[in-house]
Amino acid sequence: MDKNFLRSILFLIAATVLAGAVNAQYSHYTGQSNNYIHTGIPILQIAPDAISGALGDAGAAYEPNAYSSHWNNAKIAFAPLDMSISTTYTPWLRKLDAEMNFLYLGGYKRINKRSAIAASLTYFTLGKIEHTDDQGHSLGEFRPNEFVVDATYSMKLSDYLALGATVRYIHDDLTQGLDVQDQTTKAANGLAADVGLYLQTDIDKQQQLAAALTISNLGSKLSYSDDDTENEFLPANLRLGGRYSYEIDDYNKVSVLLDLNKLLVPTPPIWNDEDSIWTGLYSDMTDYRQTSSVLGALQSFYDAPGGIGEELREVSLSLGAEYWYREVFAARMGYFYEHKTKGARQYLTLGIGIKYNKMAFDLSYLVPTSSFSTNPLANTVRVSLTLNLDKKK
Repeated sequence: MDKNFLRSILFLIAATVLAGAVNAQYSHYTGQSNNYIHTGIPILQIAPDAISGALGDAGAAYEPNAYSSHWNNAKIAFAPLDMSISTTYTPWLRKLDAEMNFLYLGGYKRINKRSAIAASLTYFTLGKIEHTDDQGHSLGEFRPNEFVVDATYSMKLSDYLALGATVRYIHDDLTQGLDVQDQTTKAANGLAADVGLYLQTDIDKQQQLAAALTISNLGSKLSYSDDDTENEFLPANLRLGGRYSYEIDDYNKVSVLLDLNKLLVPTPPIWNDEDSIWTGLYSDMTDYRQTSSVLGALQSFYDAPGGIGEELREVSLSLGAEYWYREVFAARMGYFYEHKTKGARQYLTLGIGIKYNKMAFDLSYLVPTSSFSTNPLANTVRVSLTLNLDKKK
């Protein structure tokens, strides 16, 4: 019954996407030109760990670990250990500024056999920036930064299915109160929530299947000034994931993962010079910006100016493969694909993992494969360190 329940949910989402896209507005615009979806605080879209970072950012149905609250909060209820704490350090645009970096700290704790709690902190700093006036006179230095704190509760609904919920506080201080174009800015604060489902079942003693569904970062819009018409959407998104694991023998195990991700954020309308009208669901940019987060999330399935074709191009794909030897050494590889008109992020990822006693050490490396855009993590090594604690051991 649990499997049928999950299939029903997946079918409902697919039907919603198709039904909305059929009714999408069509014009001379076909969705083949760049029409990026803009959001605030993009660090919420960055893989926080070197594990999924080496799997092409496929993590929704990966085995439960200390990073589960980011990828799928429901699977924490299936965590095999009593407690786990992990941290990741990611250099950011190292050639531009050595002080720019991305830090993540997270972990979970089991309450009982059927439930668990988790929490995480994400911090991003842009380093030290000197602000000057129009004449080049220094107005002082400041350090733009962003941080996110969240708390998660996960529980098993059955032996195969779990449900998770997360609340998240967001603080985004990019200007630290400076005046930009005669307008006083401020730090943006927001609240968001995640909800997730996770299904895990053993086919037999050697094979395991897992499926995941997550809606994350759905919440308030971000305001960086007193002008409420310029508020930014959070990167709310829908992620579907699957995993197949095969234990070859007592020493060797392989897993294959696939994630599909779509932002639940309105697609901007397009100005059609030929017809002198706005093409898309929204009448103009003011109408687009003033759409609420919840309404924008619902309309994101059918609001693309290019119709169903553009809606499908808004779905990014993550594919990963992992090999474990004796649960001590892991080798990982992955690929991430995003259409060139929707950001053009396309890259190959590689990584390794090592477990020793209670400690785990993971590395990932990103190689861009797209000529349409640059990647701030290009040729960057990310490092994750995990401490695993278990009462049984």
